[in-house]
Amino acid sequence: MNTDSLFRPFSLKSLNIKNRIVMAPMTRSFSPDGVPTETVAAYYSKRAEGEVGLILSEGTVINRPSSSNDANVPHFYGEQALGGWKNVIDGVHAAGGAMGPQIWHMGVMANHASGWVPPVPFEGPSGLNSPGFNNGRTMTESDIAETITAFGKAAADAKRLGFDTVEIHGAHGYLIDQFFWAPTNERKDIWGGKTLPERSRFAIEVVKEVRRQVGEDFAIILRLSQFKPTAYDAKLANNPQEMEAWLNPLADAGVDIFHCSQRRFWEPEFEGSDLNFAGWAKKVSGKATITVGSVGLTGEFLAAFAGESSQPSSLDELVRRMDRGDFDLVAVGRPLLSDPFWVQKIREERTDELKGFSKEALGELVLN
Repeated sequence: MNTDSLFRPFSLKSLNIKNRIVMAPMTRSFSPDGVPTETVAAYYSKRAEGEVGLILSEGTVINRPSSSNDANVPHFYGEQALGGWKNVIDGVHAAGGAMGPQIWHMGVMANHASGWVPPVPFEGPSGLNSPGFNNGRTMTESDIAETITAFGKAAADAKRLGFDTVEIHGAHGYLIDQFFWAPTNERKDIWGGKTLPERSRFAIEVVKEVRRQVGEDFAIILRLSQFKPTAYDAKLANNPQEMEAWLNPLADAGVDIFHCSQRRFWEPEFEGSDLNFAGWAKKVSGKATITVGSVGLTGEFLAAFAGESSQPSSLDELVRRMDRGDFDLVAVGRPLLSDPFWVQKIREERTDELKGFSKEALGELVLN
């Protein structure tokens, strides 16, 4: 297969990368008390050494008391945690890579299997994690204002530490997505509403604050998903017109790149076209997009957590869509989680050396 189009450089504002391959953000939970370790730094620098164009970090939480449900998920605040991230980005740059942190607030969550809970209750637009599952409290106006500020501060710290971009996590049923989705946003004030554009106000204000804190020349990525972990068939936007009404105000607020999460990149977003989520997002917004979803492997990532193994698969369909101009960048998850040198092997056509994926790779930071 000819993969040349994956190895063209890409530049946008602060982002200058050698190829179109992005390491997708993947929660690893190897940062005790929220502080990234030397091993975490080595894990990322190995992917830079392996020629990943852009590394997006695992989700790293903003400075809110209940932004995380896991004591080992990294923080993006506090002197120790930021010192750990400084070590990470310096190592990535030394290995010739580029990187952005994915800044995150989980919103209302189920309690972690470990039994650890944050010092205060989870918070969200209406206290709901999914329909009928209330495990938190409804955010007040001051909670919302402080959370918006905390997103901006995390982005400013990312720029100060030397990161090349920042990604805001607005997908997969976490806080920003809980505002987007009608079943988890029952608010009757300006932060709720019957329509998706009304429920997008929180996300828009987060993006505006991030833009204000980082300036005009720093690239901002926003990760979005239609599906929810509790509802694979959920759709925020039911047609291209609704997607345009959703994404364009976010673009106007400051988003440079939409990272369009779906479980399988080849699945069409709407009837009557084979365009996927990233393809439609680019078409309706004019912004650069990242596609993602089972790239390079059989199966899909959520099934991996249930123990499903995967094998290498062809990139022909991905390249066909890339060459057609559907999207600008391609995020790869599980192949890079289990093999730091996956990109090199693809570029050099060493396909016989590609590894499959098993759930064991979720339990370690693979360094070779």
